Amino acid sequence: MAARKSRRAQETKLFVLDTNVLMHDPTSIFRFEEHDLFLPMMTLEELDNNKKGMSEVARNARQTSRFIEELIAGREQNLNEGVSLEDASKGQAGGHLFLQTEAITSVLPSQLPMGKADNQILGVVHHLQQMQPKRQVILVSKDINMRIKARAMGLAAEDYFNDKVLEDTDLLYTGMREIEPTFWDTNGKDLQSWQENGRSYWKIKGPDCPDLYTNQMLYQSVDGFAARVIAVEGKQATLESLKDYSHGKNAIWGITARNREQNFALNLLMNPDIDFISLLGQAGTGKTLLTLAAGLAQTLESKIYTEIIMTRVTVPVGEDIGFLPGTEEEKMQPWMGALEDNLDVLNQTDAEAGDWGRAATRDLIRSRIKVKSLNFMRGRTFLNKFLIIDEAQNLTPKQMKTLITRAGPGTKVVCLGNISQIDTPYLTEGSSGLTFVVDRFKGWGHSGHITLQRGERSRLADYAAETL
Repeated sequence: MAARKSRRAQETKLFVLDTNVLMHDPTSIFRFEEHDLFLPMMTLEELDNNKKGMSEVARNARQTSRFIEELIAGREQNLNEGVSLEDASKGQAGGHLFLQTEAITSVLPSQLPMGKADNQILGVVHHLQQMQPKRQVILVSKDINMRIKARAMGLAAEDYFNDKVLEDTDLLYTGMREIEPTFWDTNGKDLQSWQENGRSYWKIKGPDCPDLYTNQMLYQSVDGFAARVIAVEGKQATLESLKDYSHGKNAIWGITARNREQNFALNLLMNPDIDFISLLGQAGTGKTLLTLAAGLAQTLESKIYTEIIMTRVTVPVGEDIGFLPGTEEEKMQPWMGALEDNLDVLNQTDAEAGDWGRAATRDLIRSRIKVKSLNFMRGRTFLNKFLIIDEAQNLTPKQMKTLITRAGPGTKVVCLGNISQIDTPYLTEGSSGLTFVVDRFKGWGHSGHITLQRGERSRLADYAAETL
């Protein structure tokens, strides 16, 4: 029995968790499958130091402490043998959790002062590696400098990968797919086509159909063909032709699509059956302008929604400007420069209105657009609203879930962002809430996604985006 236990210990790894992993994801202690975990006393000490306050980090620190307390309650006598994670994780983790129960004095290089918390954790990893030479002992940390120091000492170190939706964001779903002319030969075995309500429909069958997603856009560069996948059933798929929003007669609040991706985006934004839309793209691709135009058209003209609610993550690019006076709306005003800029563009579209007409339109628009802070979203329910979440790349998956679950009946949620402009520490392109929702919502019948590629701001902005 003892021999089998030692063999199992050699096969499984021992992960030593840094504090920032637990403060980033409290459930991380259940995410290491069959492997064992070790929490140094310094990690618990740092959790204690970070538990005060209402920030996301403080909440996570408190939640982690609760998880650990539940695990070890009543098992204080056997802590040296580890606490099984199997029951608490409902079978997802098969390893044991070990806490540091004795003082560890490991010999570290003299350049590393032992007073620093990071170096004490490195000392624990070093000690464990010496005590269990045949076993892989790995430090898990989100602090890149900590990992560099560990590797410099010859210790194994890894980032925490479980929160990453995708390793490579190039693999992120774009919402569209270019099809070759041979696509029709391969999948057109029992091709059916018909017309209904001014739209063309095609029913195709073939080996490519299971790889299609509902509301994915298919296009051919050669002949300008473009269609939306409206249903996928096994090896069969149904396609629907798109409305051409690049033509002036279909302009939305005076805005026409300037490229293929913008046309795809407007087809999704103007479709009342689609409840959730995510638009990704570099600066100047038209995400906010298209969304506001579609929102105003459906709020003021077709009256599908009662008002537009716009919110964004208030993360400054430079130094923070401190406390702001006024109401919630007035406090959000400095963050809403993008909204004002786009409203100016939308207001200029009606050339015949004159100054008085444009001023009246501006007042009407402002009365239907509410600017809300993310801080007061919990517990709210939005009925028949057009909810725009701007700069969504700075949200964690948990915050994104909190926002999207605010949607009541008849509400459309649109997430806008650029995953290469993340300003929040601890978030990367792979672990951003925006990447998370794009990946999880793909293929759902009431959601759509488009990655906008071409900047339409100005030749100066396009040149700067390419060369700087």
